[in-house]
This record gives sequence, structure tokens and C-alpha cells, in this order.
Amino acid sequence: MKVILINDVKGQGKKGEIIEVKDGYAKNYLIKKGYAVPLTDKSKEKLQQEIKETKLRKNTLVKECQKLKNKLEAKIFTFKVKTGKNDKVFGSVSLKQIYNELVNHGYDIDKKKIILTKPISCLGKHSINIQLHKAVTANIIVELIKE
Repeated sequence: MKVILINDVKGQGKKGEIIEVKDGYAKNYLIKKGYAVPLTDKSKEKLQQEIKETKLRKNTLVKECQKLKNKLEAKIFTFKVKTGKNDKVFGSVSLKQIYNELVNHGYDIDKKKIILTKPISCLGKHSINIQLHKAVTANIIVELIKE
């Protein structure tokens, strides 16, 4: 029996896939538990419509992320830090400080999307990546200057 998966099923397939399974498994487990629906012309049409809508939403989201990326990359985020002898920075600029600076500039970006391998602890310009979407990564410039 052919069914369309409504949810991901471990060992069988992902949501939206059409799979062939035994009749008993399909009727008594997949359909009964709401993991799948029988493959009919109507359900196949509905699946194709959902796939089109999903692609459209994804494309729209990618375009929005691209616009945000362009705005972010056009700015330089500046931090004033205290320095000691030989311009050695006291402390460092952390992920939280970068996140707060983005929020202060009006950007609502999830803190988990900012990729900072180690805190920034020297003067100058530094490049930081922000994963806006799987397909879109912004590369912002963070500059540390003397206070």
C-alpha cells in the first residue's frame, strides 16, 4: 500500500514522502496514529500544493535574510574598551555584548545564530559570522577601539 507521510517516521521516511509499506502496517499503525494518509489523487494533489507553498515560503524567507545580511554587512559595530600598556585590552568582547549591540541597533537576531569561537580581546577590526538561514550567512565587522 502506498501512503504519504504526514510526519517524519524513523526508519521509514520524512514528512511529505510517498512510501510503499505493507497494508497492515499502513492501516493499523501509520494511518491510525496519524503519521500517514493513503495515497489517492486528492491527497497527492494536496501534497503537491503543500510542496509549492513550502518552496514559496522558503524563497521569501531567504530573500528577507539576504536583505538583512546586506544591512548588517554595511555597518561596523564599534566597542570602546579600556586598554593598558602596549594597547592590551582589559577583558574581552563577548557574544552577549555583540548580541546586545545588535539589539541596540534594532536587529532582532537569535543569540544562537552568532558564531563566535572565542571572545575578541585585541584592538582592531574583527569579522564575525551570523547564520541567518541555512543558505545565508552574514559577515559583520566588529571594531574595538580605545576608550
